[in-house]
Amino acid sequence: MRLNVNDTATFASTGGRDFDPSGNVVLFIHGSGQNHLGYMLQHRYFANRGYQAITPDFPGHGQSDGAPLKTIADMADWMIAFMDAAGIETAHMAGHSQGGLVLLELASRFPDRVKTASFLATALAIPVNDYLLGLAENKEHKAIAAMMDWGHGTMGHRHDHTMPGTSHMLFGARLMGSNVPGALFADLSACAAYDGGAEAADKITCPTLCILSGADKMTPIKTGRALHAALGGGIVELPGAGHMNITESPFEVNSALRSFLDEN
Repeated sequence: MRLNVNDTATFASTGGRDFDPSGNVVLFIHGSGQNHLGYMLQHRYFANRGYQAITPDFPGHGQSDGAPLKTIADMADWMIAFMDAAGIETAHMAGHSQGGLVLLELASRFPDRVKTASFLATALAIPVNDYLLGLAENKEHKAIAAMMDWGHGTMGHRHDHTMPGTSHMLFGARLMGSNVPGALFADLSACAAYDGGAEAADKITCPTLCILSGADKMTPIKTGRALHAALGGGIVELPGAGHMNITESPFEVNSALRSFLDEN
């Protein structure tokens, strides 16, 4: 689906189905250097099970035009503008990694727009080391390679996928390489600068779920547990999954999400 958001051409995936904004919408928010393709297996699953699934590409990502946004707060504001442009009044929302920070900010400031909030492989804060920031700014291809290494657990490194014939590492690298140059650095810089997670979590009143990964090197499970402690709500832990749990363990992620959404 293509639409105009803040005078910029924007793309959103709807899982290959016609999208009805008046239906039971589940909106996915992608992470740093990612785009709608990261949620491919979630789109198809929920779009064919009675939900109106949708994932927009942030500006400068995937098939959306424009310059990458610079702050988590700007991304939350943009997401509200996207919802307005798409005619979405309220939605179940799920955010992966940086998308979880965006969801913290959005759900705390726009509570009337969020039915439920699900946080996937994320935390109250996502510090980014200077080495990775330097790579993202000056040698983006090396930053992507590093994130593919650190972002996957044993299954990803072995190319052991629940969807035969797909490589986690190659798929992820091609996905990240499809964004405009500089998008990854902008995203990682926004994550590194965001310090409002604890304050935002304290203001969230909608039902919440945290889906965490035991082999996550980028947002270690102890930081995800701290997020859950701040939010309350439900928690599911996937022992063998890495940071990219939405592609590494899609069946488990989808099952946990569906049980939560069906109850709410």
